[in-house]
Amino acid sequence: MTQALRHDAMRARNLALVLGAVGARGSVTRAALAEITGLTKTTVSKLVGDLIEGGLVVETGTVRDGERGRPGVEIRISGQRVAALGLEVNVDYLAVCVVDLARTVRLRRTQAVDNRAAAPVDVIARLGDLAATIVDEAVEKGLRVVGGVLAVPGPVDMTSGVVHNAPNLGWRDVPLASLLRFPFPVRVENEANLAALGELWFGSGLPDFLHVSGEIGIGAGLVVRGRLFRGAHGLAGELGHVVVSPGGPPCRCGGRGCLEQYAGQDALLTAVRGAAASIGPAAGTRQAGASGEVRAEEPREGTDHATGEEHAPSPVPPDGGAGATPGVPDDAEAGAMPDVPDDAKAGAPVDGEAGATSAVPTDSEPGAMGGVPDGGGAGVTDDDGPPAHLGRTTWAEAAMTSASPSPEMLLPAQQGLSWVLSRLREGDENARAACERAAWALGVALSSAVNLVDPDAIVLGGIYAPLFPWIGHTVADTLKAHLGQMRGAIPPVVVSRLGAEAAALGAAGQVIEQVMADPAALLQG
Repeated sequence: MTQALRHDAMRARNLALVLGAVGARGSVTRAALAEITGLTKTTVSKLVGDLIEGGLVVETGTVRDGERGRPGVEIRISGQRVAALGLEVNVDYLAVCVVDLARTVRLRRTQAVDNRAAAPVDVIARLGDLAATIVDEAVEKGLRVVGGVLAVPGPVDMTSGVVHNAPNLGWRDVPLASLLRFPFPVRVENEANLAALGELWFGSGLPDFLHVSGEIGIGAGLVVRGRLFRGAHGLAGELGHVVVSPGGPPCRCGGRGCLEQYAGQDALLTAVRGAAASIGPAAGTRQAGASGEVRAEEPREGTDHATGEEHAPSPVPPDGGAGATPGVPDDAEAGAMPDVPDDAKAGAPVDGEAGATSAVPTDSEPGAMGGVPDGGGAGVTDDDGPPAHLGRTTWAEAAMTSASPSPEMLLPAQQGLSWVLSRLREGDENARAACERAAWALGVALSSAVNLVDPDAIVLGGIYAPLFPWIGHTVADTLKAHLGQMRGAIPPVVVSRLGAEAAALGAAGQVIEQVMADPAALLQG
């Protein structure tokens, strides 16, 4: 019995070794696999046969390894049989995708829906219906979905699948894993962590970076040497609750002045609508006067529209440019936003200097970055067409009819974002000022993160991807202002091409990594 167990363990290790070698090289012959792994040709042939039978690899054609001998047959990862399911619950949408073992996205669906007032059991029921449809379609394509991972915007107990606190959903200590009903195993994981892994596996592929997911909430995932850093308790990366201004507006987490209150999606949309001039690190937002000059507004008292609670006026920014020392004068409160020089306006071209931002590709229109497509009213979207609208009020309409829209009037991310992007392209100064203020707050929070974890690069994802032309420069300038004297070079700020799809892709990617690491478990199942 002991000998049999030893044999099974050795076979499992060898299967993983061979499959990993095929995955790392794209395609390779059996003879080459024997050289790479150190296994005998007979053993490699047997293992490759098992992997082919299980649908994990496929023969592609003959090649000649050298001048002598019979031509070999190349082996590569098969994308025709085994697949993974990525799922995401976010504040204003549900998303699912199917990715095959060759890391090709085969199917994806997004349902725009406001989950803030919904019970967890109802949200999971809707997600289950969406997932069942896409899994059935995958089966019709000859794919076998072997597992899934669910991304949620909040800290998760990896052992029990309990979501400890997702303030933007209103969830606390929700046993989410126990609500899932799938014919294959599905785990629950933090959305920001999965977005970082999505960027690692499907995006830039950088080995060391901090990925920032901008949605209604703001999360971050740190990748170090190709591995996710979770922290001692799996709670690392809560960037949205880094305090930007201690006396700032209240946050759903129970604190005050958190980054989400300045650079989160809701805060940005509210600021662009002009409904709350005091939202943000300072009321001294850049505004263009009648003659086109940039001026600062006086601080005003305001009301936080998320809670209805009044808060003190935001501090007046101290004098000084974007490169000024971040110290605050005695007569100015902490958290004030420094003025930005005219030649560093949001959206200006950026040089390739250290700490510079990269440009967004010209084809990156709203919706091109993934996630909820343009016009993301309630309804299901896929690659075949736009969402089916259900007549929900848009943010633009709400801006004309109400200074503080009710929760049922709030739309999913992409529709509000589309409106913001259109105003930015039209040169709307209020929209540009709101983005500049959000970018400044983001830069301040990232300065602290850089000092703590020293990432090699910063990748902006989620809503920050399409907004990058208007926020990237200010984020980089703020980092330089806060870190320039401490560091020889500022980490480059780059845009994610995955946008809002990163978390769902990272979720599916985790299943793929598990299969690659332990193919024997799948072959025995």
